[in-house]
Amino acid sequence: MLDGAEITSERQGIKTRMALVPTPTVDALPRRFADFETLGAALDYAATGVRGLNFHDARGTLTTPYPFAQLRVDALANARRLIAAGIAPGDRIALVAETGPHFAALFFGAVYAGAWPVPLPLPTSFGGKDSYIDQLVVQLSSSDPRMLFYPEELSEMASAAAAQRGVEGLTYEGFETRNAPEAPLPQSAPDEIAYLQYSSGSTRFPHGVAVTHRALLNNLAAHSHGMLVEPLDRCISWLPWYHDMGLVGCLLSPIANQVSADYLKTEDFARRPLAWLDLISRNEGTTISYSPTFGYDICARRMSSQTKASDRFDLSRWRLAGNGADMIRPDVMQSFVDAFAEAGFKASAFLPSYGLAEATLAVSIMPPGEGIVVELVEETQLSGGAHNQDRPRRFRAVVNCGKPVRDMAVEIRDEDGSPLPEKMIGKLWAKGPSIMTGYFRDQEATDACMVDGWLDTGDMAYMSNGYIYIVGRAKDMIIINGKNHWPQDIEWAVEQLPGFKAGDIAAFSITTPGGEEAPAVLVQCRTSDPAERTRLRDQIRDKVRSITGMQCVVELVPPRTLPKTSSGKLSRAKARNLYLAGEIQGYDIAA
Repeated sequence: MLDGAEITSERQGIKTRMALVPTPTVDALPRRFADFETLGAALDYAATGVRGLNFHDARGTLTTPYPFAQLRVDALANARRLIAAGIAPGDRIALVAETGPHFAALFFGAVYAGAWPVPLPLPTSFGGKDSYIDQLVVQLSSSDPRMLFYPEELSEMASAAAAQRGVEGLTYEGFETRNAPEAPLPQSAPDEIAYLQYSSGSTRFPHGVAVTHRALLNNLAAHSHGMLVEPLDRCISWLPWYHDMGLVGCLLSPIANQVSADYLKTEDFARRPLAWLDLISRNEGTTISYSPTFGYDICARRMSSQTKASDRFDLSRWRLAGNGADMIRPDVMQSFVDAFAEAGFKASAFLPSYGLAEATLAVSIMPPGEGIVVELVEETQLSGGAHNQDRPRRFRAVVNCGKPVRDMAVEIRDEDGSPLPEKMIGKLWAKGPSIMTGYFRDQEATDACMVDGWLDTGDMAYMSNGYIYIVGRAKDMIIINGKNHWPQDIEWAVEQLPGFKAGDIAAFSITTPGGEEAPAVLVQCRTSDPAERTRLRDQIRDKVRSITGMQCVVELVPPRTLPKTSSGKLSRAKARNLYLAGEIQGYDIAA
């Protein structure tokens, strides 16, 4: 395995220093769009070419070029090590999903051994040691693995979680020193499980999505056709590999579609987000790179008004700037364009998408080149009420998330399950070869969202001219007096006040002591001055009332209080549960 920023060769007694070279963008190997029966077969084919994965440090310097051919060699050795350790087909192998060669080689080693890899999250910057151990214990309890692998630096926490569950815990580095005796490898079938994927919000009651080889490869083919992958395309990503967009879209897809990929670790992006754009600027091919809205937001915010983007960046070859994993905010996308247009970024590169782990990944993708398209929807349509003539009409910009990917059928249904016509908002249901067969060992949860092969996504949406417009999550909806209010609208309204940003606010519904439903708004507050806190609370109340016409409960809470999912997004459901349990308490402010 190649490693380090440089390599040394010794020839005729003279030592020379040679910079590492990334795997090529172009390959003579004919491209196949994931038309394989199993994931192992996809790597077998990619390994006959010269492309591969490339890992970079926090400053974007290449540290490890990792050709697909070397990945296959390492994965096969790991498969033999697993078999020697008594691992059988169908056993689960839990892997803390660090972005690097060790995880990739053991993930595919498990696949070659017929076992089911289970990517688990890295610790976040909030919550602390005990919180992370608890999270691992819950997911180990759900997936019931034979072994848990983790990086050396996480040994203390991961081994503690493994010990609590009676699971064998090993470091990646330690396992790779074991012998790999020759052993016959099982032959996987397309309808067998390839891996388990936990959705980002499932920390207390996790749902492991069982993904078959057939479902995975169908989705990988569908989204590569949808993105019109080209010979000069190269993937660049900082997304975590325990999340479906990072794992499926930015690791498995480059392998199954033979695309070289470059990676920053998620934690390095968080510290130096503009390193992502530096890496894109140095790319000699054309770039495919995805991010949730907050990734574009943080980059736009980091650009100083005194700095010319064109002095540092060249984003002219960024062909597809994917948007996904959360609600797409057109105002944030415009801010990104304003910040980086002079560096060559084209607004038409934006590629809104919609997907979820239960569909393997992609449900819809915007046709390349169409960019961000919005429709203005009157709030009464979103809330299911009639327009009040005494109030001005208000509209929300809803982003077009593209057309259903190949082989995917989509319907918008009412609460009774009847299909709705265009422009009518309802639950989005999806059906296709990449829809999950069910949650692992959780038939009740499976039955709650699967009917005759159709998946109830839990998202509210409408169709317009064959395109999907996502308006919010049904389970997050705040229903007051029979009217629906999206928490995103309330949170966005508070974000417009000075001093607040995305992730500072959580809105949800509570029952007041009088038995009425009311919106509660938790806001992370950084000031310690009591008078200023009172002013902020009143200002937030007025702002929410101006948007919704409702009185709300406002709680100012300390910074870093609001819980996040494993992919870094706000968890409204967990915030609500903690608040109602008294585990989140606001500052004491005089009424």
